[in-house]
Amino acid sequence: MLIGCPPPHRVRVDRLATGTFRGEWVYPPGTEKSRQVVLYVHGSGYAICSARTHRGMVARLAHLTRMPFFSVDYRLAPEHPFPAAADDVEAAYRWLQDIGYRAENITLAGDSAGGHLIVDLLAENVRHGRPQPRSVLLMSPLIDLTLQLARRREREVGPDPLISARAARRLVRHYTDGQPDDLPRLRLTLDHADDLPPTLIQVGGAEMLVADAQEAQWMLTTAGGVCDLQIWPGQSHVFQALPLLIPEATPALAAAASFITGPREPSEVPEKTSSESKGRVTA
Repeated sequence: MLIGCPPPHRVRVDRLATGTFRGEWVYPPGTEKSRQVVLYVHGSGYAICSARTHRGMVARLAHLTRMPFFSVDYRLAPEHPFPAAADDVEAAYRWLQDIGYRAENITLAGDSAGGHLIVDLLAENVRHGRPQPRSVLLMSPLIDLTLQLARRREREVGPDPLISARAARRLVRHYTDGQPDDLPRLRLTLDHADDLPPTLIQVGGAEMLVADAQEAQWMLTTAGGVCDLQIWPGQSHVFQALPLLIPEATPALAAAASFITGPREPSEVPEKTSSESKGRVTA
């Protein structure tokens, strides 16, 4: 990822450890006093990767939005199984508010398993009456930790070019080990709420998590939120992370940045379906 997406020039990175969680600030020039901030939650199955591996993509989004990003380095499985990662993400979100960022000025962004952690945070905010963030960006979100949606996608469309559902399931089990599949925070249940943030989901059309992205859109909209789904034809899992290798990554990152900084548009509630036609397709 560092080869395919090196950080832009003149980005400042400040590592931080609070005693509760770790992470790093990524500052483009002149953004240190910004009132708006993005909390980034990296993916890779709860067991690998870090804020460092995702630094290039985070830095590019920071430059495009002209906002500082805080990338949380949550604890990884198998040494730290559920709910360690979820607890660290929640702690980082609350810490940003404690140091002066209002919830309505915080955007949540993440990829893959980070998407599951973000939707879990939204659900916990609803259940506990906590303020929701300004907006949410999800890239190739993993929603079904049993990988059954991904398996069905494989059967209907074909194999994912990067990883199989079976292999992904083995990785995720390091995090969910010992927990029932229907545990609400792992299965994800989202109660209806009037203050759910607008959400943009981007997913590659060639990956097995298209079904998860559609499930996330359905879940958020039926719970009362506004969610736009972009399916990028022919693209793989988190293709946005490789702009030097994949030309479509650059316009996808630009669209994501425009969503974070721009006005909101209403969206119709979709039917629950596995068909790609229910998402907005971006070429």
